[in-house]
This record gives sequence, C-alpha cells and structure tokens, in this order.
Amino acid sequence: MKRIAILGLGGVGGYFGGLLAKAYQKSDDVEIIFIARGETQKAIIENGLKIVTDDSETVVYPNLVSNDASEIGQLDYLICATKTYDIEESLTSLKESINKETVILPLYNGVDAPERIQKLFPENEVLQGCVYIISMIFSPGTIRKIGFYEKLFFGSKTASFSKLEELQNIFIKAKIESYLVDNIEETVWEKFIFISALASTTAYLNQNIGEILNNTESKVTYIELLHEIEDVAQAKGLKLPHDIVAQTIQKLEKSPKEATSSMHRDLVAGKNTEALSLVQFVVNEGKKYGVKTPLYEKIAGILIQ
Repeated sequence: MKRIAILGLGGVGGYFGGLLAKAYQKSDDVEIIFIARGETQKAIIENGLKIVTDDSETVVYPNLVSNDASEIGQLDYLICATKTYDIEESLTSLKESINKETVILPLYNGVDAPERIQKLFPENEVLQGCVYIISMIFSPGTIRKIGFYEKLFFGSKTASFSKLEELQNIFIKAKIESYLVDNIEETVWEKFIFISALASTTAYLNQNIGEILNNTESKVTYIELLHEIEDVAQAKGLKLPHDIVAQTIQKLEKSPKEATSSMHRDLVAGKNTEALSLVQFVVNEGKKYGVKTPLYEKIAGILIQ
C-alpha cells in the first residue's frame, strides 16, 4: 500500500489532491490522505471536497483528513502545496510522518522550496515540480477551477527512476496531465518566470490579466519584469529557450482575461502574500549574481513592508 498525503488544499493541492482521491477511493494499492485543519478539515470530513470546473461539479472523499502526524502515520509520498511562507512550520509539524524513505514533491509558486525543504530533511529525496492551472479556494472544502488548461511537471537529478516512474504512474491513473521531465530545473524556472512577473505586475498595478494586456503601460511593466528575471536566470547558467520572453507573453495571452494571480487576490483580501518568494527572491538572486533588477526592487519595496 502506497500512502500519499497532500499538504495544503488550496487551488493546487485541492484540485490535484481531489483527482487522486477520486481515482483511489476504493483502491487496495494507494491511500490518499488530506492534511487539513480548521474549517477546511471540518468541511471535508462532513461533506467531502468539492471541485467545481466550468462544466462539472465533483465531490471526493480521501481515505483520511487529519493534521495530526500520529494519526496520519508514515508516508511514502508527500505532495506539498501550501503557501511558500508556511513551508517550515507546516513540514516541521509533520516530521513524525516523514521517514527517510518518504519522497517529497513541492508544488509551490516559488523556486526556493526544494532547497528550504532539503534543509529540514537532509536525508530525504526532495523532487522539483511545478503546475500550470488557474484554481482557487471558493469556500472551505470547495475548489474552483477556471478554464481547461492544467499541467503538472516534476523530476529530479538524484531520485531513483523507479520512484519517479511509480509516482508518474499514480498520477496518470488519476487522469492528471503529468510530465516526468529530465531538465526539471529549467522547466520550473520557465514557470517561475511566468508566475513571478505576473504576480508582481497584478499586485503592483492592481489589475487582472485582461487589463494588463489591454493597457500599453501595464504591458510594458510586465515585459520589463520578464527581461529582468530572464537576466537573473541566464546569470545562474540556466539553459532556457532563447525566446523565453516571447513564449511567456504568449502564455499570458492564452490565459483567461478575467483571471489574476493568487498573490494579487491575497493582497486585495488583506492576507499574507508570497512576495518574499515571488518578488524579493528575484532581487536577492540578482544581487548574488551581479544582475540589476530595478523594477523588481521597486515592487518588492512596495509589497513588503
């Protein structure tokens, strides 16, 4: 029996965790555990996790919903999708469930998560991963997904191929559009370039995707950020497509116009934001590699008080 836990049941963890729970509800081979607390835990125990897409509603029940490590027990795989500012606290609370065989897959917005998790669990296999999806918490225990685009990428330079392949097969059987890729660091950075510039622009200008694309000044701001972060990635020695900026703009043009970033939504709602991982991180990496990032610095100064 393979035991897989999902930590963080927001737009990403809730959606992909929901697909896993649906696929393996009656399985003898795979057990799906949701790690949740408070209102979310209560709602899922009572009514299941509801996933609402543009054309369907599904309710799923995992094998267990808990945030108590002693109740959760030992895990084979842990998929992490909390906010980046919760990494240390949320994972430390689960250390009883993580043995040295537990494989950890981070699906965060930033690119600094694997390194931070590896510090907490130096003996564990920490994979790299990222997703493309527009989804959010509609209410506790209900996830709303917009549009039909969803992709999950993961990989590792050090993990055994059998472990990676086992996880990929589990995803595929759950009808998750998942790709096990060799050049995972580049793939994760391609996503990071997209999400970092988008989060920075939407939060800084208080505009959604359509408004940014339809306003010349806003679009110039977005493109300037793309160039700054591309310079940082190149200085780090990452082998990204030569037309990464054009590709990223194209991704934005294909996104639902009414959508925005989760960081922008959090800022408007007066919640904690991921500005440290999505904005300040770029400034810090720029300093480390001698790359100037004036617009990122300006936005970081406004968003991080």
